[in-house]
Amino acid sequence: MSTPYPFTAIVGQDDLRLALLLNAVSPAVGGILVRGEKGTAKSTAVRALSALLPEVDVVVGCRFSCGPTAPDPTCPDGPHDTGPGVCRPARMVELPVGASEDRLVGALDIERALAEGVKSFEPGLLAQANRGILYVDEVNLLHDHLVDLLLDAAAMGASYVEREGVSVRHAARFLLVGTMNPEEGELRPQLLDRFGLTVEVAASREPEQRVEVVRRRLAYDDDPAAFAARWADEEAAVRQRIVMARELLPQVRLGDGALRQIAATCAAFEVDGMRADIVMARTATALAAWAGRTGVLAEDVRQAALLALPHRRRRNPFDAPGLDEDKLDETLQEFGAPDDDPDPGPNGPGGPGGGGGQPAPDTEPQGGGSGAQPETGEDGQQPQAAGSSEQAPVRAGDPFRTKVLSVPGIGEGAAGRRSRARTEHGRTTGARRPQGVLTKLHLAATVHAAAPHQRARERSGPGLVLRRDDLRQAAREGREGNLVLFVVDASGSMAARQRMGAVKGAVLSLLLDAYQRRDKVGLVTFRGSDAQVALPPTSSVDAAAARLESLPTGGRTPLAAGLLKAHEVLRVERLRDPARRALLVVVTDGRATGGPEPVALAGRAAGMFAAERTASVVVDCEAGPVRLGLAGRLADELGGTAVTLDELRADSIAGLVRNAQGTSRRAA
Repeated sequence: MSTPYPFTAIVGQDDLRLALLLNAVSPAVGGILVRGEKGTAKSTAVRALSALLPEVDVVVGCRFSCGPTAPDPTCPDGPHDTGPGVCRPARMVELPVGASEDRLVGALDIERALAEGVKSFEPGLLAQANRGILYVDEVNLLHDHLVDLLLDAAAMGASYVEREGVSVRHAARFLLVGTMNPEEGELRPQLLDRFGLTVEVAASREPEQRVEVVRRRLAYDDDPAAFAARWADEEAAVRQRIVMARELLPQVRLGDGALRQIAATCAAFEVDGMRADIVMARTATALAAWAGRTGVLAEDVRQAALLALPHRRRRNPFDAPGLDEDKLDETLQEFGAPDDDPDPGPNGPGGPGGGGGQPAPDTEPQGGGSGAQPETGEDGQQPQAAGSSEQAPVRAGDPFRTKVLSVPGIGEGAAGRRSRARTEHGRTTGARRPQGVLTKLHLAATVHAAAPHQRARERSGPGLVLRRDDLRQAAREGREGNLVLFVVDASGSMAARQRMGAVKGAVLSLLLDAYQRRDKVGLVTFRGSDAQVALPPTSSVDAAAARLESLPTGGRTPLAAGLLKAHEVLRVERLRDPARRALLVVVTDGRATGGPEPVALAGRAAGMFAAERTASVVVDCEAGPVRLGLAGRLADELGGTAVTLDELRADSIAGLVRNAQGTSRRAA
């Protein structure tokens, strides 16, 4: 086993280290979500923490890590006799992004059930992580229903499995840590709320600190054991401090004053529900215990708010998480000190080691609070650069709920919420012979296939005699995420009569829908004489919204260039991810004025999509009393559907995209 990087050797990242330590002191805090760019020691810090956790006593041979002095009475491996057990280090279990539900929660041991005729539960990763750490790297890429399962287990301290005739409950108390890079897509708001704390991490911009990071990492890579030995004393001190804080935690008093401050803070920041209040209370208590105190101070409440509230106050998926610290200080000051005279504890206000484990006062606030906004004029628009012929970007109109855009047919892409697909999860629609490795057994169909042959196979025991040909794979249908490629006309004709604000609002609404349906998105714009890929296909819908907001307008309308650029983007993406189907959304008034023979060239470019049967929608942005119907004609050439901005709203019929072979088309 390789020597982990020492936790105390990590340079900077004060908030990250503090949040991890608070969860080690009190797992009831509810875990931590670490958000940040790649290369910021997220994984290193989590793995380093596992070496600091105190060792655990477990029952010999128990797959669920029951304690020998008080074993779980409902343990599937029980009943256990109380007595001496075996001491082992706390485990860190990693949940891979591609894990199945069976791997996470466990399932019926199909081999024993069919061969021996007995029910036997095969535990999953939740059982292995009991009394340790469950680490989920790139948690934002994990399927929603798996995130729900592990968050439910973390909240209840137990995992319940009811499936395939098996009913099992087992303890699942673990420190949950998820890491994610926001550039690869956000977690849904209801899942964000389920994590106790969140921390935003970023690489230091201080040269001296970066030098020290490199120096320590090179020393560790050269000789991990020697490097770890240099930090052994610091590691032992932190390990002992965790033990002391755990012992002190039940004695910490959370007075009415602290509770009032917590409630007032949550109300001031308009967080939904009561989970934030509870998490703040537990975090403030853990902070006091970590500092060696039995009373909660105002600084504990403030630090708890900075860790527990930023990811809960998001009111819109495109709003960056953050907290207004001035508003926080005003709220805490208004409601006074939490307690008149809290017990400072045996080691003074700083507790063991001093400082209370708090970040230095000059540490930059985490969570991406309210930053500087671009300068705007009286009309709310950014000023136009001197000498520029293009019009300044206009703000997007208010988003609205759009009707469903889906790709026809049944796909096999990544799990999502947009189009029909054959998936590993979803409702069972039938059974089929497995192609390759069997992943989801259809038990009834398998038994039905094997039953007629039992006499011929001379079955003599209770088990079923099976052959490979008897096995049946469950055929399931769910929803997939698609690649939604937006091709947006940013020419001068679109800016006329201030239509661009409404157009951006419509695209923003479609982006919000893509966010909710777990799609990848891309953005191609065309104006002047050419088209450009404003955003290559990505899971970060926030990035697409930001590019859309800053999109300038003006110039001619090179529609053909936009379609050809989109065709190239889709061609490359099909090579990278052939299973993910595409939905082309062209936002235009249908005019084509850029380049030689613009109309004919645009028609030929549209015909390429029709030949490949790419699902497409044209959002018709034409305005005014006289309509030329150019967008409808473009939709026919694409083999898709045209819809006006008003028709895009969800109060009209759903399901805009029709099969390319369908006969119904919008009239030009």
